[in-house]
Amino acid sequence: MIERVQSELQAAMRGGDRGRVDALRLMLSALQKAAKDRPAGEFTDADAEAVLRRERKQRLEAAEVYREAGHADRAAREEADVPVIDEFLPEAMTDAELEALVDAAIAETGAASMKEMGRVMGLVTQRGGGRVDGRAASALVRARLG
Repeated sequence: MIERVQSELQAAMRGGDRGRVDALRLMLSALQKAAKDRPAGEFTDADAEAVLRRERKQRLEAAEVYREAGHADRAAREEADVPVIDEFLPEAMTDAELEALVDAAIAETGAASMKEMGRVMGLVTQRGGGRVDGRAASALVRARLG
């Protein structure tokens, strides 16, 4: 994953795409830092995807905070990084796929109340791999159990 981001960064630099270069540099920095924190050879693509999901979430949260504070220009800059990050992540589940996964998890765990939301979310996250949007899954589980 790091090599792929480096390759895309070089191409963006050659193409003069300043916004993409900035986004890729931030991604590369986060990936390299995470890889450095792991023992040699133990940084997998799954680890890289987790780092990129975290970076994506941070951008969206920062954009929301900027927008609430009345800084639409800063929010737009944060949100501009999201499509670049999305290029390196697996495609997110559709709403229909997520609903089916949540319904199956509820049926499998036998959950009937909000007290069991953690078990359901754990199963949804495990079964969905990196394709599950945690916020959307949580809202759906709350709606089904609430």
